[in-house]
Formats: sequence, structure tokens, C-alpha cells
Amino acid sequence: MYARAAAAATAALLGAGALVLPTAPAAARTPAAPATGGAGALVLPTAPAAARTPAAPATGDHDRPLVVAHRGASAYAPENTLAAIDKARDMGFRWVENDVQRTKDGELVIMHDDNLKRTTNVEEVFPGRSPWKVKDFTAAEIAKLDAGSWFSPKYAGERVPTLAQYMRRVSRNHQKLVFEFKKPELYPGIEKQGLRVLRETGWLDKHHVKSKLVIQSFSADSVKTVHKLRPDVKTGFLGTPSIADLPAYAEFADQINSTHTSISTAYVAAIHAFKGPHGKPLEIFTWTVNDAANARRAASFGVDGIITNTPDVVRKALRDH
Repeated sequence: MYARAAAAATAALLGAGALVLPTAPAAARTPAAPATGGAGALVLPTAPAAARTPAAPATGDHDRPLVVAHRGASAYAPENTLAAIDKARDMGFRWVENDVQRTKDGELVIMHDDNLKRTTNVEEVFPGRSPWKVKDFTAAEIAKLDAGSWFSPKYAGERVPTLAQYMRRVSRNHQKLVFEFKKPELYPGIEKQGLRVLRETGWLDKHHVKSKLVIQSFSADSVKTVHKLRPDVKTGFLGTPSIADLPAYAEFADQINSTHTSISTAYVAAIHAFKGPHGKPLEIFTWTVNDAANARRAASFGVDGIITNTPDVVRKALRDH
């Protein structure tokens, strides 16, 4: 909430007009191309849990900066599916990221886009239901969709998980989660509902809250709501606020998570100069970094985490640097 004692350095940062970067609009978060990742995930029928052999606990949380598998290992498996987080587990990555939206009948599901068209076969199954918005379909209808074939025939029949199904798999995989409320303005009350599912699946106990969970959103109001409902939970705001505005965000957000094209060493230092609602320096997880050069560049800025579709590429770049 307040700048650290390094007054001179902080004053210099705050006075640097070039450092007051424009806020990255939510729409600027470029969706991954189909070949490197994507959205989608939904519900009920899933590949039998018993058919998936749990690997040993991943070791990716030893990386610094942390490497976070964006929508799972979305360059190698269909994004936001159980297959994608299983792939991240098999590659040795403990941290994954997801997107949460709500169905017509109130089920929370894992999906990036607010419609089902890009990452499922909804146009074939429900041809007369354009524009195929998530909020216009029931959970049972979404459960019928194929969320894997768009990515590769290998993943034909992969389903869109519900949030509850997803959380059980993350737990089973010994993974940690950057949880994103996607377009919360479309779903009044989704924050309270999402927290309830997290509680019911064991994710709001002291152990998980301390070291396994971050909840983020492009909506400052949504992040504020989460902080108000559960002030113990670590939160992140997605965007690039001006340095002058950072004290206001530090009242309710522990992280400022900006696109890697909008930050600099000085901007990251300015973030770190403020303390968040839990009395610790603000952090920054930057996104979406998918190549070695930009991974090294982001790391050189001093970021705390890198969100990526290609976690293996980023990890190798950081370790070889």
C-alpha cells in the first residue's frame, strides 16, 4: 500500500513520465492461436480419472521467476482442458492458469472465450444456436461438446470441465493455480460462487491459501470483491496501471499482472516498491511469453512469474541464461 523507504529511487520512478504506461485493455489480451493454445473447457463426462496415471509432484515452482502454464500446457494440449493440466504435470510444471465462466443454469466451467465456437464443435452439435455464448447453454449441453478435436485428433472427445472437476484434477496433480474470473461483468455474483466451489473442493484452507492460489481478473471491481469476501486470498489485477495509480491497486491486489510488451525494468521496480494488502511487496506475473528471447527479456526486468503456453521453452531459456 505504501512505498518502501527507498524514497529517492521511488521518487525518481514516479517522476519518470515515460514509465506511466497505458493500461492494457482487456481486449488486448491476444488469444493464443490454435497451434499454440486456446480457450475452452467444460463439463460432466470426462476422461476416466483412473485412466490417467498421476505423475510425481511437479518441480516447476523451483523456477525463478515462476513458470506458469497458461490454460495448462496449451501449446501441447487443448487449452483449459484436463488434458492440458495433465500435460503440464507430465512436463514437470506445478503452476497452471485457467479461466472461469458460467453456464445458463449456473454451473461454473473452464473456458477462455465467452462463446464456445473456437474450441468446441458447438456449431455441429447445436447449429441453430448462434452466437454460441457460454451463458446461453446449460452445463449438460456443454458436456456433450468435443473440446479437443479442434486442437488435434489425438484429443478427440476431450470435454470442457466444470470448475469442480478441474479443481479435483489440479489437487490430484499436486499443482498450484492462477485462477481467473473471465468477463465477470457478464455473471453477477460469480466471485462469491467461485469462492464457494473453491471452499467445497478444499482450496480455501490455510495451506492452499498460503502458497497454492492466486485469483486474478481484468476487472478491478471483481478483484476488489474477492478481496472483500476473502481478504486472506492472494489476488492479481490484469493490466498495466500507471505508476501513479499503483497505490490504489495495492489496497486490494497482491499482484499487477501485465502483458510482457507493456513493461520495463523501471516499471517492475516501481511495482516492487509498493506493498500490497498483506504487507508484502507487490508482485508481477507477466503474460503471454512463448519464446526464449522474450522469456529472458522478461526475466531481466525482475518479474516474479512468467505465464506461457510453452512452459518448457521458457524454463529452458531461464536455466540456460
